[in-house]
Amino acid sequence: MTQLQRLAAVGGPLLGALAYFAVIRAGLDFAVAATAAITVWTATWWVFEPVPIPVSSLLPIALFPLIGILTPAEVGAAYGSPLILLLLGGFILSQAMQRSGVHRRLALMMLRAFGGGGRALVFGFMVTAATLSMWISNTATALMLLPIALAAVQGIDNHRLHVALLLGLAYACSIGSLGTPIGTPPNLVFMQIYAETTGSELSFTDFMGWGIPVVVLMVPLAGLWLTRGLKGVATPRVEAPGPWRKAEVRTLIVFGLTAVGWITRKEPFGGWSEWFDLPSANDASVALLAVIVTFLVPSGDKPGDKLMDWKTASEIPWGILLLFASGICIAKAFVSSGLSEIIGSTVAGAILAWPLLVTIGVLAITVTFMTEITSNTATATLLMPILAAAATSAGIDPRVIMLPAAMSASCAFMLPVATGPNAVVFSSGKVRIAEMARAGIFINLAGVLVITALNYLYAA
Repeated sequence: MTQLQRLAAVGGPLLGALAYFAVIRAGLDFAVAATAAITVWTATWWVFEPVPIPVSSLLPIALFPLIGILTPAEVGAAYGSPLILLLLGGFILSQAMQRSGVHRRLALMMLRAFGGGGRALVFGFMVTAATLSMWISNTATALMLLPIALAAVQGIDNHRLHVALLLGLAYACSIGSLGTPIGTPPNLVFMQIYAETTGSELSFTDFMGWGIPVVVLMVPLAGLWLTRGLKGVATPRVEAPGPWRKAEVRTLIVFGLTAVGWITRKEPFGGWSEWFDLPSANDASVALLAVIVTFLVPSGDKPGDKLMDWKTASEIPWGILLLFASGICIAKAFVSSGLSEIIGSTVAGAILAWPLLVTIGVLAITVTFMTEITSNTATATLLMPILAAAATSAGIDPRVIMLPAAMSASCAFMLPVATGPNAVVFSSGKVRIAEMARAGIFINLAGVLVITALNYLYAA
């Protein structure tokens, strides 16, 4: 533990206590003050990590029912939220793809389609990474593509190509995750809080309609910046993936049917949930049914072997589920204590005073650079309830300011600690922090401009 983390271990509860007494002195009641105190304490520990983030996430779950801000049933509902269950199902499906090896085959097939020299290789990896990270964890995508990328440039004495390829891989993983609700946790946080705030559920295709244009613009921008001046560099041919194995085919079929189920639940013409009169169906149901199927379907490669086993499934990042449950508890506490209404009415004045374009731009740049040193999930978890309350008080659709903030939370490209893909690529030892920061600051600003412009057009 660093000295800063030791200070944060003590400073977290002290800052929480200061927040409590400040709110009480402002004339507000115990529930509001206690909610503010617990949130400040939790946020401090999330940012500086004196204990692991999942452990910090236990604070709201333990303290809100203890002091009566939330009931035990409300806290229990956080664990059973469709958001938590969707994330659980998505993690296990991602593990199934990696277990079968189909992810590597798909990556190699896409890379072979690009061919050519150094610039084509970088763009090939970026398109592959962006496409895969729409559907599985962006960190998992970076982990599975990194060894392939290193093998592709083995024997090529060109440091600039190495840097461009590895940074392109990391950045495309983060950018691609903006394309679907399940691509990155902040997307799911946005959809959950938006639904709780407005009572209107966004469909899978609703989000894709907003996210895909960001991906389509950002990947080429990032690629062109990283490969500027990179010409005439020959690259070896990517190895042929070989014949399809039964486990790969079956896993791909299950995953493809799952994706179709997600996309068509609400669209077109009301989707299958309306056609079969299943109004309570949700994306988590689809994911969990698919998970069950993977445990039932034989892999076809070994007698008695299934597409998935529990040993592999148990390796998912369970701590992320605790983090999300904690965020849902905080959101519920903000509402039940009245803190969200107070913050919303206060912030609403500023939102109404600024032009909408300025509001979106300030949010985008603030969140982008904030998440260079903080967890993007924790940042989104903290901001979404506040922005939802502010927008409601201002009389505007919460999506207008929540969506750009949620997208910006996944667009930090300067530091290894900013995102999982950045950390994975930095672990290769082929990229220096200074190189990542120099390239990343431009991509940060490009992301701010793209997200601001597109979200302003969506709101118009």
